Amino acid sequence: MKKAVCLLSGGLDSTVSLYVARSEDYLPIALSIEYGQRHSREISAARALTRALTIPHFFAALSMPWKGSALLDATMELPRDRDEITMSGEIPVTYVPGRNSVFLSMAMSCAETERADAIFIGANILDYSGYPDCRPEYLDAFGEAMIRGTQAGVGGWKAEIKAPLIKLTKKDIILLGQKLGVPFGMTWSCYAGGDKPCGTCDACVLRAKGFREAGILDPLFCT
Repeated sequence: MKKAVCLLSGGLDSTVSLYVARSEDYLPIALSIEYGQRHSREISAARALTRALTIPHFFAALSMPWKGSALLDATMELPRDRDEITMSGEIPVTYVPGRNSVFLSMAMSCAETERADAIFIGANILDYSGYPDCRPEYLDAFGEAMIRGTQAGVGGWKAEIKAPLIKLTKKDIILLGQKLGVPFGMTWSCYAGGDKPCGTCDACVLRAKGFREAGILDPLFCT
């Protein structure tokens, strides 16, 4: 059976991406990375999701003591109540420098060891976040570097980097997740953490917009 390493934060996009891997007949191997983020709520969600699916789940921990992002530095204020135009106009303070490069390097190491056929990442370029490491050209370049920079790659192994949500709107991602049976109530998007989503950070605003446009009630706001 084909194997895929799936980067799983516990958020909406990464969870739908994992379910896409399952729908494409891959055996998913989840990889969650604790990198000093300001809360562990997403990691808890990831753990619960893989327990329910009974799939292999690796956890890796690292530190980014230089911070450089509101997701790593609790003294930095999270953007709140921003509209789509404002979000699309600048790279936000929630951007973590080099995060996807670090994550994909970890996924590459795992995939090479497991001889996986693919790496799935929930990157998306249409949700107004403006993250430069979510662009297709970046993922293509990283995939090429992965082949050239691994022992297995030199020997002919190739794990394709797959970003099935890359050009989907949040509405489309939610509709796809509904079709695939994603338990939305087990996912977490809020940058602030806590027991309930704040409803005002960029992640909450985009999630709410997606559910509203999809005509689906978000179970996190129905309890």
